[in-house]
This record gives sequence, structure tokens and C-alpha cells, in this order.
Amino acid sequence: MLETSKEVLEAEQRFLTGENFYVQHFLGLRKNENGYVFRVWAPNARQVYLVGDFNGWDESLPMEKREKSGVWEISTSLPEEGQLYKFLVEQANGRKIMKIDPFAIRFEKRPGTAAVVYTIAEKKWHDNLWRGRQKKTKTLKRPMNIYEVHASSWQHYEDGQPYTFDELRKELIPYVKEMGYTHIEFLPLMEHPLGASWGYQLTGFFALSSYYVTPEEFRDFVDSCHQNNIGVFVDWVPAHFCINEDTLPYYDGTPTFEYEDPNRAHNIRWGTICFDLGKPQVQSFLISSALFWFEVYHIDGMRVDAVSSMLYLDYDEGPWQPNHEGGNRNFEGYYFLQKLNAVIKLAFPQAVMMAEESSSETKITGMIESGALGFDYKWNMGWMNDVLRFYEMDPIFRKDNFHLLTFSFMYMMNEHYILPFSHDEVVHGKKSLMHKMWGDRYKQFAHLRNMYTFMMTHPGKKLLFMGSEYGQFLEWKYDEGLEWGNLEDELNKKMQTFTAKLNALYKQERSLWELEDTAETIEIIDADNTAESTLTFIRKSKTKKDFLIVALNLAPIERQNFAIGVPYPGSYQEVLNTEKTEFGGTWTKNNTSCQSVEQPFKQFDYQIQTILPALGALIIKPEKIHTS
Repeated sequence: MLETSKEVLEAEQRFLTGENFYVQHFLGLRKNENGYVFRVWAPNARQVYLVGDFNGWDESLPMEKREKSGVWEISTSLPEEGQLYKFLVEQANGRKIMKIDPFAIRFEKRPGTAAVVYTIAEKKWHDNLWRGRQKKTKTLKRPMNIYEVHASSWQHYEDGQPYTFDELRKELIPYVKEMGYTHIEFLPLMEHPLGASWGYQLTGFFALSSYYVTPEEFRDFVDSCHQNNIGVFVDWVPAHFCINEDTLPYYDGTPTFEYEDPNRAHNIRWGTICFDLGKPQVQSFLISSALFWFEVYHIDGMRVDAVSSMLYLDYDEGPWQPNHEGGNRNFEGYYFLQKLNAVIKLAFPQAVMMAEESSSETKITGMIESGALGFDYKWNMGWMNDVLRFYEMDPIFRKDNFHLLTFSFMYMMNEHYILPFSHDEVVHGKKSLMHKMWGDRYKQFAHLRNMYTFMMTHPGKKLLFMGSEYGQFLEWKYDEGLEWGNLEDELNKKMQTFTAKLNALYKQERSLWELEDTAETIEIIDADNTAESTLTFIRKSKTKKDFLIVALNLAPIERQNFAIGVPYPGSYQEVLNTEKTEFGGTWTKNNTSCQSVEQPFKQFDYQIQTILPALGALIIKPEKIHTS
């Protein structure tokens, strides 16, 4: 809280220069000894009034303008906790319009849009042990398997009401723990007026959506996650905002949060408005929002949505002008993202910053000093698109398109990647992951188990959208709960069992993540057997004898006496067979232990032979080997 006029002046100056990263302590609603002080940035407004149910929504509370910054302010003892308010803005052209408080931390339930006079209660956290562990080891050296969740549609009541975060704390956390995921990632939780946007068209960048009940409940949810060794990520959208005129657009009647150039301000593709990322005040606003979620809610990381739209001037469908160098780089967006990551890492070194970005022209992860944006991870959209195309394909054509499965090995070290099968792939007629798979129902589940094994053993962190873990057949619907009734079907239930087994194996086997940031993490055994559509490779740990062999069969033909090159002589034991009956397959037991023979295979002096199930995947581990 700002106590003195000197502190207020300093906060104002930092806001104007884009260096106030806790701007919510200056703007918005602040409690003081005499009641409340309200401040809002509207530099070109003729007049601004504080209105609410404490003054009949009339013009009896005019605000005064701070000429230096264009911030309007008023102190009053009239409001009480829980009452509603807005700002009545007389815009530059004389038009009067009710506007939200951009810095509000609470809004009334939609379809209402007024802010709430609200103070988040103090909390005693119980996650020191979790937070301490996160500081000790970088995430690159730890397993990361993310369960992506849309909070209001994970489960519904019969009357259509979603679970509150208190109810999610009791139901979702035990489920995620039982399934073996390491993190939960939520689609945006910030205030948004339309559920159909899934939270990607925000209005309140500091406010937990009132749809999910109270901020205190979400804090308790995060605290409980941490006590159960589960991290929490949230999606955040600094690229654009909701076009509703009572929210941020043209706040004082002139471009305020948005670009002056209407072609840059309006995002035609999404029907939204783009932030002017070069404006210092906007930088203060957005970076303060990001830090707020880390500080107040103890989240562990953020996925920044739509990064490409912030990097390239020609990303949208409308006309665009080249930059001063004649290219398509949006320098304001580029430098803003570097600044965002630098500030967050300074305040929270253990924070995980992730980018949803689909181009290859800009280095996304890595040191800012090297020209990268400073993110920890980038979603590997190319891998996801290629893999889904491959698994949707009739196997007869796979031998001619095997590059879709193997091309990612060529660039897997270019960035630090997350391999995402996200919400975007199971909506708008794209079908669910299970429904995408080729073949009849039995083969679809076999493909899904195979594909998940490839994801889990391919270098990169993992992300899977809710419902996909048990093979939900219907597309995801944002306004309905998941099809939990599917689990009454034996194949769905066994698919869920398989996913939990695979998740547990991933966490257990250090070779799947310990060297993930180095090329030594993987050695290809055979990526050339396109005729039989098989792929084999090794994942390695720091310990010489600790590695896994992965064998994938992408054809509906069982491969007898299947040869696999191995680095050392000895015996090898199968630890996962995707075609076991417990997972929905037909195999009642694993292959027997394999003894190596001294026979060259590719770069190896030894090989083993096993049976590779039709459309199956095997994970094989050294049992007794000789490395000398």
C-alpha cells in the first residue's frame, strides 16, 4: 500500500516509464485509513466519475486528474466491502460511457461486469517445502508431465453448474495425483465475459473469474496442490483483449491500451483488440498482472498465449506495414517479451515461462543476451501437427510419410520444448484424439497407446488435455463436463489405466528426463525401416547402465523375431508393452527376457530379438549387461 505522497509520485513516475511492475498498488482500488482511494488511467478523458451502488450510479463523485500521468483519482469513505462500482468516463469526444476498472481484483458474476469493492484476505501458506524444492533444481532436470484443464468443464453438476475451486481441490487434486501428473495447467482463469472464448478474451487481468467463486478458494487450491507435490500453471493472454466497449477498448475515447494504427489495433482473426506493447504504461500494466499471479496465488508458471501474434506484423489477416528495416518483425512485441521474462525471472527465479508459438524465425527459449526471448519452454506445434497427421493416416501410406514421425529428431535441440496434445486439437470439428486415430475402435485405442508412448519417450516435456487420458470419443465442449460415463466402458477404463502406468514410468525412469537438455539424451537405433513402419531409439541418463530402449510398430502387422541394436551385451527386460490385456490389448504376458547376440546392427555390435506387437510399442530396459 502506498502511504505517502512521495511514494505515490514515485509509483506514478515508474508507471509512465514502464517500470512499475506492481502498478495495482497505485491504480485501481486501494484501502486506506479513511476508506478507499480509486485511481484509473484515462489521459484524454474530459472527466471521470466514480459510480456504484453506494451512490446510486450517479455523477456525485467526480474524480480529479493528475495532469502528469493522466490518472484520475478520488478518496471516499462511501463504499463498503462487497459493493459494486465502475468508472463513468466522459471521453475525449464528449461521449459518456461506463467502463470497468482495469485493475480490479474481483468482478460480479457474469453477465454483470461491475467490479467489486474487495480485499483479498491474508493467508498463511503451507507450501514452503514445495517452493524450496523448486529453487534447488531446474525444471530441465526434473520430469514435467502436465494435465491441461479447463476449470469449469472438468466436471459439471446435473444442473450445469461447474465445480468451484473448493470442490476441485477435493476432486481434481486426488485424481491428478493418482494419474501421476506432475503439474496442472489451467486455461485462462482471469475474468472474461464469454465462456465460449474459453478465457482467451480477457477483461480483468488481475481478477480471478467470478465464475470460479473466490480468490481465497483458488489460493487454497494451489496450496493444496503444492502440499501434494503438484505444480500449477495458468495461461495468460498479453497479446490481445476483449472488444466489449465497456472494458478496455479506447478507454478514454482515444487509443489507450491499444495501438494508434487501427490495422495494428484490431485483430481480425480473433475479433479482439491488440495491446500496444511498446507503450510504457501498457508494459507496466501487463507485467504487473503477470507478477500479481505469481505473488498472490503462488502459481509455478505461465503459458503465454499467441506469442507469434506479438512477434510478427503480418500475423493477422488484415493489411500491415513493414517495420523501419522493411521486415515483418514487431520490435515492440519482441522487446516486451524479453522484458517480461527478465522481470519475472528477477522476482521469481524458479518461475516457469512457456510460450505458445508456432514459427521458427525467432529463438524463443534461452538467454535474452543471446537474442532469445528468455522463455523456459516452447510448445512444439510442429511435432504435434506432424504426429497427429501420421497417426490419423491409413498405415498403408505411412512408409511414404515416415518423416512425419522422425523429422523432429532433426531439430529437437533447437529449443527447450513441451510436446502438447492440447485443447486446441479436440474442438471445432477436429475430433477427439481417440476419434482421430485410424481404424476400428480397438485399433484406435491401440494407436492412442502407441502415440502416448512416443510422446512420453520423445525428448521434451509433456502436456495432455483432460479427457484424452481415457480416450474420450466426443469432442471437448466448454459448456459441458467431460464424458466421465465413458469409464463404464472397459476399453476407456483400461486406457485410463495405461495412461497412469505410462505417467508413473515417466517419473520413475531418469533416462526420460535427466539429460533432456543435451543431445546425449537420445540415440537413434533405426529410423530407416520405413517399409515395416517401425522406429527404435534409446533414451539415456547420466548413469551408463541406466537407459531405455523404445520400439514402435506403426503397422497393424506383428513383427516376429524383430531385431533391435543394443550398445552392450547382456539381458534385456520388457518393462512396458502397450498391447497387454490390462491396457486393452490382447497380450496376456510380456515378452520374455532377451539375451543379446554378437551380431552387428547399424552402429551397434550387438542386437536382441523380440516380438513387436501389431500397432504396439515396447519399452525395454537393461537387466544384466556388461559395459566394460
